[in-house]
Amino acid sequence: MEGYAMTPEDMERGPVYNTTVTAVAEGKASRGWLWRLCGVLLIAGLCAAAALLFAWCQHGRPSTMQDEIEPQLEILIGAKDTHHTLKQIAGNAKAAIHLEGEYNPNLSADTVQWRKDDGQAFSQGGFELQGNQILIPHTGLFFVYSQASFRVKCNSPGEHTTPLSHIIWRYSDSIGVNANLLSGVRSVCQQNYGDAESKIGEGWYNAVYLGAVFQLNEGDKLWTETNRLTDVEPEQGKNFFGVFAL
Repeated sequence: MEGYAMTPEDMERGPVYNTTVTAVAEGKASRGWLWRLCGVLLIAGLCAAAALLFAWCQHGRPSTMQDEIEPQLEILIGAKDTHHTLKQIAGNAKAAIHLEGEYNPNLSADTVQWRKDDGQAFSQGGFELQGNQILIPHTGLFFVYSQASFRVKCNSPGEHTTPLSHIIWRYSDSIGVNANLLSGVRSVCQQNYGDAESKIGEGWYNAVYLGAVFQLNEGDKLWTETNRLTDVEPEQGKNFFGVFAL
């Protein structure tokens, strides 16, 4: 093997391998610093998110439609005087209608007649009563309710007779047909009279109440259908029909 004599130029450049090792070491140090920076930023982001979540929980979540509906329904469910409570809630709504009703065969032989200008009845916010039907003024969520009260004369204990029924119907252009929105049925003359013959022939009282929340469209029509109309209570406040916006 021949010997190699180092020239002055080689001495100035220095060993090649030393330069390569130094560059690799500097690259590793640079990447390590970058990873540490990313880690710090990630931790800071998580801390900020946790702080926002804590503040959101402390101050409460934004109110939703359900938050606005539930208190009104809770008041209604716990009410002893449903008629007065419904009228009060409807009166506080921006759009509402509350109707009083009675059966008058001179006006109509097949339905309870509803009035918006009698007793506690009223309408506001664009609701209309046309042809004994409620017209919905705009699209949205509404609470629909009605009650029909009856006084039936029972001739004997356990007498077989036609049950009481009350229905709320809806017509919408989006459906194209009449739809049963709410309905209720009550049996009659099922009270145990015992041996007290004096109770036979007395009036038997009951009411069919309906109420629920619905998504309705502008222009929808609502009306009621009630059987045993001659047994419907004529007393004011016993029969009502209404809608209010939520």
